[in-house]
Amino acid sequence: MPSAPAKSIANAKGQGFQAEFLANLDEVEEKILDLAQSTPADRFGWRPAPGVRSISEVYVHIAGGNYFLASFLGFDAPKINGDLEKSVTRKAEVVSELRKSFDHLRAAAAATTDLEKPVKMFGNQTSNRGVLMTILSHLHEHLGQSIAYARMNGVVPPWSR
Repeated sequence: MPSAPAKSIANAKGQGFQAEFLANLDEVEEKILDLAQSTPADRFGWRPAPGVRSISEVYVHIAGGNYFLASFLGFDAPKINGDLEKSVTRKAEVVSELRKSFDHLRAAAAATTDLEKPVKMFGNQTSNRGVLMTILSHLHEHLGQSIAYARMNGVVPPWSR
């Protein structure tokens, strides 16, 4: 069972968008980590079809997205050698990378004080608030994908038992 996310950060921020973002981040992180830990290690290489991301690749893609999207908030991603999705495949390493990426993302989000600051992301003008919304959208998209993958492998999401 994963350790509880740093909910004290969200509570310390009080009310408003940033507190709501951090609370939502806590929830999606907990679900992703619970699901990853509930999936047997021997299923991490499973993929629904050739050319589609495996279970481990989806989780590592989430981690990479956490690092990359935080860069739009001014937080550089850690140095990564090679293709993370191909090099981090063992369950313990995948879960560890997910945890590190969520810590990195939470620190970036908690330190983002000017939500209206203009940001150029993927060639479009947005704001720090828009970046945070994109982050949540990305996480929830891949949580849904991970739920489908898990159920296809006989894993029931722990929170729906």
